[in-house]
Amino acid sequence: MAETSAWDTYSRQKGERRITNAKGEATWFNWTQYPDHGPGAEVLGVRAGASVLELGCGKGGNLAHVAVLGARAVGIDVSRPQLNAAEARWGGVGHLDLRRAEAVAFLDETDEKFDAVFSVFGAAWFTDPAVLLPAVHQRLLPGGVFAFSHRPAVEGCYGCQASYISRSEDEDPLVVKRWDYEPDQWVETLQRYGFTAVTAGVLPAPPGRRKVGTLLVRAHAR
Repeated sequence: MAETSAWDTYSRQKGERRITNAKGEATWFNWTQYPDHGPGAEVLGVRAGASVLELGCGKGGNLAHVAVLGARAVGIDVSRPQLNAAEARWGGVGHLDLRRAEAVAFLDETDEKFDAVFSVFGAAWFTDPAVLLPAVHQRLLPGGVFAFSHRPAVEGCYGCQASYISRSEDEDPLVVKRWDYEPDQWVETLQRYGFTAVTAGVLPAPPGRRKVGTLLVRAHAR
Protein backbone atom coordinates (compact mmCIF):
# COMPACT_ATOMS: atom_id res chain seq x y z
CA MET A 1 0.00 0.00 0.00
CA ALA A 2 1.21 3.49 -0.90
CA GLU A 3 0.36 4.92 2.51
CA THR A 4 2.24 2.14 4.30
CA SER A 5 5.29 2.93 2.18
CA ALA A 6 4.90 6.61 3.06
CA TRP A 7 4.87 5.91 6.80
CA ASP A 8 7.80 3.52 6.49
CA THR A 9 9.70 6.37 4.83
CA TYR A 10 8.61 8.77 7.54
CA SER A 11 9.88 6.37 10.20
CA ARG A 12 13.39 6.57 8.78
CA GLN A 13 13.26 10.36 8.96
CA LYS A 14 11.74 10.64 12.43
CA GLY A 15 14.28 11.01 15.20
CA GLU A 16 14.21 9.02 18.42
CA ARG A 17 12.64 10.45 21.56
CA ARG A 18 15.10 11.86 24.09
CA ILE A 19 16.24 9.56 26.88
CA THR A 20 14.65 11.89 29.46
CA ASN A 21 12.58 15.05 29.31
CA ALA A 22 13.35 18.36 31.00
CA LYS A 23 12.13 16.96 34.33
CA GLY A 24 14.41 13.94 34.04
CA GLU A 25 11.50 11.56 33.43
CA ALA A 26 12.10 8.45 31.31
CA THR A 27 8.51 8.43 30.02
CA TRP A 28 6.18 11.34 29.44
CA PHE A 29 3.20 12.42 27.33
CA ASN A 30 3.49 15.20 24.74
CA TRP A 31 0.46 16.33 22.69
CA THR A 32 2.30 19.06 20.79
CA GLN A 33 5.19 19.28 18.32
CA TYR A 34 7.29 21.11 20.91
CA PRO A 35 9.28 19.41 23.70
CA ASP A 36 8.21 19.89 27.31
CA HIS A 37 5.12 21.84 26.31
CA GLY A 38 1.39 21.51 26.83
CA PRO A 39 -0.76 19.16 28.90
CA GLY A 40 -0.03 15.50 29.51
CA ALA A 41 -1.88 12.23 29.96
CA GLU A 42 -4.37 13.88 32.31
CA VAL A 43 -6.31 14.85 29.17
CA LEU A 44 -7.26 11.18 28.87
CA GLY A 45 -8.17 10.72 32.52
CA VAL A 46 -5.87 7.69 32.58
CA ARG A 47 -5.99 5.54 35.70
CA ALA A 48 -4.47 2.23 36.68
CA GLY A 49 -6.40 -0.63 35.16
CA ALA A 50 -7.91 1.42 32.33
CA SER A 51 -7.79 0.20 28.74
CA VAL A 52 -6.35 2.76 26.32
CA LEU A 53 -5.87 2.64 22.54
CA GLU A 54 -3.55 4.80 20.45
CA LEU A 55 -4.29 5.18 16.74
CA GLY A 56 -1.00 5.59 14.90
CA CYS A 57 1.33 4.98 17.83
CA GLY A 58 4.52 5.49 15.82
CA LYS A 59 7.62 4.84 17.91
CA GLY A 60 5.55 4.49 21.04
CA GLY A 61 6.73 7.19 23.43
CA ASN A 62 3.30 8.46 24.48
CA LEU A 63 1.86 4.96 24.67
CA ALA A 64 4.72 3.77 26.89
CA HIS A 65 3.92 6.53 29.36
CA VAL A 66 0.28 5.45 29.45
CA ALA A 67 1.44 1.91 30.23
CA VAL A 68 3.76 3.14 33.01
CA LEU A 69 0.73 4.84 34.58
CA GLY A 70 -0.80 1.38 34.96
CA ALA A 71 -3.20 1.31 32.04
CA ARG A 72 -3.40 -1.48 29.49
CA ALA A 73 -1.95 0.37 26.51
CA VAL A 74 -2.74 -0.90 23.01
CA GLY A 75 -1.03 0.79 20.08
CA ILE A 76 -1.64 0.23 16.40
CA ASP A 77 0.32 1.47 13.40
CA VAL A 78 0.53 0.48 9.73
CA SER A 79 4.32 0.85 9.62
CA ARG A 80 6.44 -2.12 10.64
CA PRO A 81 9.60 0.04 11.03
CA GLN A 82 7.68 2.32 13.41
CA LEU A 83 6.54 -0.65 15.48
CA ASN A 84 10.01 -2.20 15.43
CA ALA A 85 11.41 1.02 16.88
CA ALA A 86 8.67 1.05 19.53
CA GLU A 87 9.38 -2.56 20.49
CA ALA A 88 13.13 -1.93 20.66
CA ARG A 89 12.75 1.10 22.96
CA TRP A 90 9.71 0.17 25.04
CA GLY A 91 9.30 -3.58 24.73
CA GLY A 92 10.18 -4.12 28.39
CA VAL A 93 7.35 -1.89 29.63
CA GLY A 94 4.49 -3.89 31.14
CA HIS A 95 0.88 -3.57 29.92
CA LEU A 96 2.11 -2.51 26.44
CA ASP A 97 0.50 -4.20 23.42
CA LEU A 98 1.74 -3.19 19.95
CA ARG A 99 -0.05 -4.34 16.80
CA ARG A 100 0.33 -3.72 13.10
CA ALA A 101 -3.04 -2.61 11.74
CA GLU A 102 -4.85 0.14 9.90
CA ALA A 103 -6.99 2.24 12.24
CA VAL A 104 -10.47 1.78 10.81
CA ALA A 105 -9.92 -1.90 10.02
CA PHE A 106 -8.79 -2.54 13.58
CA LEU A 107 -11.72 -0.65 15.08
CA ASP A 108 -14.21 -2.46 12.87
CA GLU A 109 -12.78 -5.93 13.46
CA THR A 110 -11.99 -5.91 17.17
CA ASP A 111 -14.55 -6.59 19.88
CA GLU A 112 -12.46 -4.78 22.52
CA LYS A 113 -13.80 -1.76 24.35
CA PHE A 114 -11.63 1.07 25.64
CA ASP A 115 -11.79 3.72 28.34
CA ALA A 116 -9.86 6.11 26.09
CA VAL A 117 -8.73 6.35 22.49
CA PHE A 118 -6.16 8.92 21.38
CA SER A 119 -4.04 10.05 18.46
CA VAL A 120 -1.09 12.46 18.49
CA PHE A 121 -0.34 13.70 14.96
CA GLY A 122 -1.53 10.23 13.96
CA ALA A 123 -4.42 8.38 12.37
CA ALA A 124 -7.06 10.86 13.54
CA TRP A 125 -5.40 13.42 11.25
CA PHE A 126 -4.93 11.08 8.31
CA THR A 127 -8.32 9.29 8.20
CA ASP A 128 -11.63 10.56 6.87
CA PRO A 129 -13.58 11.57 9.99
CA ALA A 130 -16.82 10.34 8.42
CA VAL A 131 -15.31 6.86 8.54
CA LEU A 132 -13.13 7.09 11.65
CA LEU A 133 -15.42 8.80 14.16
CA PRO A 134 -18.27 6.25 14.11
CA ALA A 135 -15.69 3.47 14.40
CA VAL A 136 -14.03 5.12 17.41
CA HIS A 137 -17.37 5.78 19.11
CA GLN A 138 -18.44 2.14 18.90
CA ARG A 139 -15.21 0.98 20.55
CA LEU A 140 -15.38 3.39 23.50
CA LEU A 141 -17.03 2.48 26.77
CA PRO A 142 -19.86 4.85 27.83
CA GLY A 143 -18.27 8.09 28.97
CA GLY A 144 -14.93 7.10 27.46
CA VAL A 145 -12.56 9.80 26.19
CA PHE A 146 -11.47 10.37 22.60
CA ALA A 147 -8.70 12.94 22.18
CA PHE A 148 -6.37 13.89 19.36
CA SER A 149 -3.91 16.57 18.34
CA HIS A 150 -2.25 17.82 15.18
CA ARG A 151 -1.29 21.07 13.50
CA PRO A 152 -4.16 23.52 13.10
CA ALA A 153 -5.70 24.09 9.69
CA VAL A 154 -4.30 26.77 7.40
CA GLU A 155 -6.93 29.47 6.96
CA GLY A 156 -9.11 28.66 3.97
CA CYS A 157 -7.67 25.16 3.50
CA TYR A 158 -10.26 22.83 5.02
CA GLY A 159 -11.32 19.25 4.51
CA CYS A 160 -9.13 16.72 2.72
CA GLN A 161 -5.64 18.07 2.05
CA ALA A 162 -2.37 16.60 0.77
CA SER A 163 0.64 15.95 3.00
CA TYR A 164 4.00 15.30 1.39
CA ILE A 165 6.71 13.03 2.77
CA SER A 166 10.08 13.77 1.19
CA ARG A 167 12.36 11.12 -0.26
CA SER A 168 15.69 11.52 -2.06
CA GLU A 169 16.36 14.40 -4.44
CA ASP A 170 15.79 12.03 -7.36
CA GLU A 171 12.39 10.82 -6.17
CA ASP A 172 9.03 12.52 -6.00
CA PRO A 173 7.64 12.91 -2.48
CA LEU A 174 5.09 10.44 -1.23
CA VAL A 175 1.59 11.79 -0.68
CA VAL A 176 -0.88 10.98 2.08
CA LYS A 177 -4.25 12.57 2.74
CA ARG A 178 -5.08 14.50 5.89
CA TRP A 179 -8.25 16.21 7.14
CA ASP A 180 -8.05 19.78 8.45
CA TYR A 181 -10.85 21.74 10.13
CA GLU A 182 -11.24 24.72 12.42
CA PRO A 183 -11.98 23.92 16.09
CA ASP A 184 -15.67 24.81 15.89
CA GLN A 185 -16.15 22.49 12.94
CA TRP A 186 -14.49 19.66 14.86
CA VAL A 187 -16.93 20.25 17.71
CA GLU A 188 -19.90 20.11 15.34
CA THR A 189 -18.56 17.03 13.54
CA LEU A 190 -17.92 15.05 16.72
CA GLN A 191 -21.35 15.91 18.07
CA ARG A 192 -22.88 14.69 14.82
CA TYR A 193 -21.34 11.26 15.42
CA GLY A 194 -22.63 10.93 18.97
CA PHE A 195 -19.84 12.47 21.05
CA THR A 196 -20.62 14.78 23.96
CA ALA A 197 -18.74 17.36 26.05
CA VAL A 198 -16.63 18.19 23.01
CA THR A 199 -13.89 20.78 23.35
CA ALA A 200 -11.49 21.92 20.64
CA GLY A 201 -8.92 24.67 20.59
CA VAL A 202 -5.43 25.63 19.54
CA LEU A 203 -2.66 25.50 22.13
CA PRO A 204 -0.29 28.38 21.39
CA ALA A 205 3.34 27.62 20.66
CA PRO A 206 5.82 28.21 23.49
CA PRO A 207 7.01 31.82 23.85
CA GLY A 208 9.92 32.66 21.61
CA ARG A 209 9.36 29.66 19.38
CA ARG A 210 7.53 29.17 16.10
CA LYS A 211 4.09 30.70 15.86
CA VAL A 212 2.21 27.55 14.78
CA GLY A 213 0.26 26.11 17.69
CA THR A 214 -1.32 22.69 18.16
CA LEU A 215 -4.96 21.75 17.71
CA LEU A 216 -6.20 19.67 20.65
CA VAL A 217 -9.63 18.05 20.57
CA ARG A 218 -11.31 16.11 23.39
CA ALA A 219 -14.72 14.43 23.58
CA HIS A 220 -16.69 11.77 25.46
CA ALA A 221 -18.68 8.83 24.14
CA ARG A 222 -22.31 8.66 25.14
